[in-house]
Amino acid sequence: MKQLVAFDLDGTLAESKQAIKEDMGEALADLLTVAHVAVISGGDWPQFDKQVASRLPERADRSKLWLMPTTGTKLYTYRDSKWGTVYAELFSDEQKQKILTAFDESLKSTGFVPEQTWGERIEDRGSQITFSALGQEAPIHAKEVWDPDFAKRKVIQADLKKRLPGLSINMGGATSIDITQEGVDKAYGLKRLRDESGIPLDAMMFVGDAIFPGGNDYPAKELGLDTVRVRDPQDTLGVIATVVACQK
Repeated sequence: MKQLVAFDLDGTLAESKQAIKEDMGEALADLLTVAHVAVISGGDWPQFDKQVASRLPERADRSKLWLMPTTGTKLYTYRDSKWGTVYAELFSDEQKQKILTAFDESLKSTGFVPEQTWGERIEDRGSQITFSALGQEAPIHAKEVWDPDFAKRKVIQADLKKRLPGLSINMGGATSIDITQEGVDKAYGLKRLRDESGIPLDAMMFVGDAIFPGGNDYPAKELGLDTVRVRDPQDTLGVIATVVACQK
C-alpha cells in the first residue's frame, strides 16, 4: 500500500504543455480516494493551474493533492477553498544573468540552433530557468520530432554543466532543459514533500516518462522510491487504474 503517488506532468499526465484530458482528470479523482497525489514538474504555477488544477472534476479531493512547480522548488496546496503557496525558493538576479549567458554560449558552441522557433526560448520561473529549444509556444508535432531520443539535449546538457558548475541541469518534457539550484532536482522536491506531508519516502511511488540517467525524473529512482516509467499519458492511465484497484 502506498500513501502517496507522485507524477511528472508533461509526457506523463498530459502532452507537452497541454491540459490533462477528461479521462486523466477522472482517473486522478479516483486515485485521490485511495491515496495522496503529487505532481512535480518544471513548469511554473500558471502552467500547473492551466494543465491540472483547473481541469479536475468537482469530486476530486483537492485537500490530498500536492502541486510542486519548478521541480519542487515551489509547493502549492488547497486549503480554505483556494490554492496557496507553502514555500518558494528563488534565484538571485546575479545567478539568473549567469545562467542566461551560459545558455547563449552553449547553443553557439554546440550548434543546436533550430531554423524555426515559436515564442521565447528561455523562461525565468523564479526558482528555475527553463530552456525550450523550439520556444515556449511550439506546436506539439514540432516538439515530438526535434529530439525524441534526448540526444541533442544530452550534448547541450554536458556543455552547460561545464559552464555552470554547482547547478542542477536536467532534461524534461519534449524539448526542455531545466536549471535549478545545486542539489535541487525531483529527489530534493520529494524530500521536501516528505517533510511537508509527513508521508515517508518508502510510502511513496513515482511515475514519469524520463526515468533514465540524465532525465529529470531519474532522481526519484536514485532516491530509492518505487518508480514506474511510462511512455505517454495513455500508459499512465493504466498505471493509475492498477494502483486504484490494488489499494481498494
